[in-house]
Amino acid sequence: MVGSRNRERRKAKQKARASRGRAQAAGSGPGAFFQQERSQRESLAEAIDMLVATTLNARSDQDDAVVAECLGALVAAPGGPIGRRAVNRSLTGWVDRAVGGFWQGGWQPVDLHRIVTRRAGQRPARLVVDAIALQMRQYAAATVDERWKAQLQVLDATVWWDHDDAWLDAWGDREGRDRAQVLVDMLDLLAELHSLPRIELLCPLPGTARRAPHGLGNGQGNGNARRAEGGQPAGSTSDPSADPSANPRMLDKVRALLAKAESTEFAEEAEALTAKAQEFMARHSIDEALLAAGEGSREQPAGCRVGIDNPYEAAKASLLDVVAGANRCRSVWAKELGFATVVGFQPDLDAVELLYTSLLVQATAAMMRAGSRQDRAGRSRTRSFRQSFLASFAVRIGERLMAATEQASEQAAAETGDGRLLPVLAARTDSVREATETMFPEIISRAVSATDGEGWASGRAAADLASLHTREEVTADPRG
Repeated sequence: MVGSRNRERRKAKQKARASRGRAQAAGSGPGAFFQQERSQRESLAEAIDMLVATTLNARSDQDDAVVAECLGALVAAPGGPIGRRAVNRSLTGWVDRAVGGFWQGGWQPVDLHRIVTRRAGQRPARLVVDAIALQMRQYAAATVDERWKAQLQVLDATVWWDHDDAWLDAWGDREGRDRAQVLVDMLDLLAELHSLPRIELLCPLPGTARRAPHGLGNGQGNGNARRAEGGQPAGSTSDPSADPSANPRMLDKVRALLAKAESTEFAEEAEALTAKAQEFMARHSIDEALLAAGEGSREQPAGCRVGIDNPYEAAKASLLDVVAGANRCRSVWAKELGFATVVGFQPDLDAVELLYTSLLVQATAAMMRAGSRQDRAGRSRTRSFRQSFLASFAVRIGERLMAATEQASEQAAAETGDGRLLPVLAARTDSVREATETMFPEIISRAVSATDGEGWASGRAAADLASLHTREEVTADPRG
């Protein structure tokens, strides 16, 4: 009973605020601007801001009547073009402040685009890209981290409209949306953004960067354009220019090898190509570890976010986890947000992102070739088969990757005769563990279920075909 009375009082207050907002806006007619232009413009802006706030609060309380009333007042803003521009200006300010606040809350451009796409769809995702471009315009290029610049390029986040007051009108023309629909689009986006939690800060904030750091940073960039099932990017990628330790020529070779492995129809060829790419990355990681130790580097683990999308997201997260573990990284999956955060040193993050994307493409192709499944009663068991397939693939790939990593480390230690290597690698593993536990103090480990025996066996067989043992001696310099 008490809760019901509180809701009624809240609704009454919202209706009163909406009425005051309409009254203030109506009282600011165009004739008054000739007498007291500044005060009237401020009064109109305050009234519209009140209507927007009331609308968002009513949406949160699921009060459809107040939402409709406020929306009608915003659509019919008094004063003709002046009122329309005032509404545009208010909503533009709201979304600009919201996006800027989420930078402070750990979100980055690719993160916002991914979560809006996941929760609201493609049109709101296009709108948030515009909002990102609007917000980022205020920062000098020299004060924006290179990884952020790479993300903005991937999203094509550019200000394409002439004046901010006309942005929403231009948006409506581009999308074929009328005035009411445009305002609903903007209010929906604001409501979606305000529902997001704070996440871990991985990168210098816009306006604070002075150079590409070795510390915690998001490696998302434009280095990898391959797509997984559903046509969406399989995950974030590292931009070589963002990190001085990255070797662009080596990374380009790895990308080329993995692209060939994904496209070939011959299992043995894919095996050799993937193995060669793995060796390039493993040796690069070892070289960087020894170099850093020799120079007394204070380099700390970095971080990147990798998108994990449905279907079969638990199995995909498991695949990323085993790839990360085999490369001395840690992966923490945020299921409700649709991504995993991978923590590790930059060369190892490069390996994780590239190998995970490639192996996911290979596993998905093998899974689709296996076709659908039915039980004896003719009912579909395709979903359980594929879930088990990918879970088994992840387990087997993890075993083989770990063995390959250990073998590469032992070979490198024998070749270099440097007794520091294994202790250095162990120290880096400890640093990654400590950084992950500091960033995520309440990690929960969960197993991925696999209920289809045939799918499990098929997935394990597919992982064997994606073997990382090479039959060909690699003679190229791993540094490029």
